[in-house]
Amino acid sequence: MILGIESSCDDTSAAVLKGTQILANITHTQLIHEQYGGVVPELASRAHIEHIVPVVKRALDTAQISVNEIDAIAFTQGPGLMGSLVVGTSFAKGLALALNKPLIGVHHMKAHILSHFITHEGMTAPSFPFLCLTVSGGHTQIVVVHDALNMEIIGKTIDDAAGEAFDKAAKMLGLPYPGGPLIDQYAQAGDPNVYAFAEPNIPALNFSFSGLKTSILYFLKKEVTKDPDFVASNLNNLCASIQHSITEILVKKLKKAQQQTGITCIAVSGGVSVNRGLRAKLHAWQREQPQLSIHLAHPSFCTDNAAMIAIAGSFLLEAGITHDQKIAANAKLPW
Repeated sequence: MILGIESSCDDTSAAVLKGTQILANITHTQLIHEQYGGVVPELASRAHIEHIVPVVKRALDTAQISVNEIDAIAFTQGPGLMGSLVVGTSFAKGLALALNKPLIGVHHMKAHILSHFITHEGMTAPSFPFLCLTVSGGHTQIVVVHDALNMEIIGKTIDDAAGEAFDKAAKMLGLPYPGGPLIDQYAQAGDPNVYAFAEPNIPALNFSFSGLKTSILYFLKKEVTKDPDFVASNLNNLCASIQHSITEILVKKLKKAQQQTGITCIAVSGGVSVNRGLRAKLHAWQREQPQLSIHLAHPSFCTDNAAMIAIAGSFLLEAGITHDQKIAANAKLPW
């Protein structure tokens, strides 16, 4: 029975895992950042302090267990916002010390990948080795997952992450933060082929989204100069076209990685993996290449959550890997 704690950014989350079954996965999302158009680190850390105790208590209550029944405590050590990470790390260390339970520091991005191994109806776990595209607000990577404890990055963004590109594009369109889900929403009623934006030509398997953002910005400025109502009048088509551009970049690189490695088991995880445009492209790829096995994490395990921290912690615990009280939060925790 593992208690997972996640506090890397602006979501305070706690989960209880029994084996591979999630008994509770409680997340408090901080709404205060909406008025600032992005996450404010100082406000995020203060909110974590306020919410971590009630969130953990609610997780234990939902799982219908007492804190003494926990066998180990897993928490996000990094990467993430330092102030936010310190809150979760300090709480986990204090609780582990008080209960005399094993303490397990987890890498946030590796946890996203291992979320595929949580038991959930409609989900099947990928088989090793597999390729994983991890796409979130802060990261975009292609990883060869040799096994649960041996992962190799073969491609990554050289500037912005895909999730950031979605949110910044949404801001250009005048949509509130977080704008990525709103682009997905409006795109459902739009035509993805109406507008075309510059596609970066990045070598190997790396990504870049800064040029795409610049292309969108200059295009909007030009059109709004001619017609001040351009964005409002064409919002659905704009969102569909932007979504198509970002997801096309992601899928093209993933296909290239599959061809180079020959690995036929593919997984996609991270907050952006819930995007319906991305999922549609992956389903189409699966139909074109039936020999591929494509695994999409359940939406509840895609955005930041403690269930993925707990499952990652379970793999580490099984391998005999635990940490002492000297472990510290690390905003730039290396792979």
